[in-house]
Amino acid sequence: MRMLVFGHGYTAGFLTPLLLARGWQVAGTTRADAARVAEAGAEPLIWPGDDAAVRQAIAGADAILVSVAPERGADPVLAGFGAEIAAARPRWLGYLSTTGVYGDHGGGWVDEDTPLTPSTRRGHERVAAEQGWQQLAAEHGLPLHIFRLAGIYGPGRGPFAKVRAGTARRIVKPGQVFSRIHAEDIARVLLASIHAPRPGAVYNVCDDDPAPPEAVIGHAAELLGLPLPPTEDYASAEMTPMARSFYAENKRVSNARIKRELGVTLRYPDYRAGLAALARAEGITV
Repeated sequence: MRMLVFGHGYTAGFLTPLLLARGWQVAGTTRADAARVAEAGAEPLIWPGDDAAVRQAIAGADAILVSVAPERGADPVLAGFGAEIAAARPRWLGYLSTTGVYGDHGGGWVDEDTPLTPSTRRGHERVAAEQGWQQLAAEHGLPLHIFRLAGIYGPGRGPFAKVRAGTARRIVKPGQVFSRIHAEDIARVLLASIHAPRPGAVYNVCDDDPAPPEAVIGHAAELLGLPLPPTEDYASAEMTPMARSFYAENKRVSNARIKRELGVTLRYPDYRAGLAALARAEGITV
């Protein structure tokens, strides 16, 4: 069985070993970091660049995962290779989207049937990309699965380095919560879907505990035995427009469907479990 990953980055680095252990061959595209892709055990394909090799990989793929963000308002994989993917008819096709497609719900719960009302440019672009893939799938009978990912963390992407460096910030916006997901659990959800395809399915991929961002930073400081970073009021805090935009949306994302349909049991059901694992990996006693 052969998997092709468009955008073999951080998340794919957790999926590839799971596939290799089950006898799969994996190829992944990268703009320039072929060594990183190869280190994960996948065959690197430079794209943009070696388009002929990518087309050959598409033709031979049993499964294709798209982990590339829209660029300049368009999905580059759909635009560049949509016809080839339709002709190849893989057994499984996955698209990694974001929970940002739901927009702001004032801290209320959303699930996969919630209407999509994005409030940011990135959210609007993701909705358009989802619709583009759904149209391609409908026209050609492709087994498309959409995964809406919450905020990703994991090894190398935890808060400990910033807490140690004294650069972590506890920015408080009353009532604000974010949903998160450990990268290992994303990989396990994708593997479960590959083993039990349901063409047309949409899955939220997040943990059980939407939580205030300042709580996560505070818990990381506690695990390190360091003082809590001072709180900052969101209204007056100095932030980049990008950072501030993340606080424009406030929602709790339900993960019930991945449990019900895919039988997934999260290894890291909340940020406490996830941070404890990261701490142990870094040699921090918890």
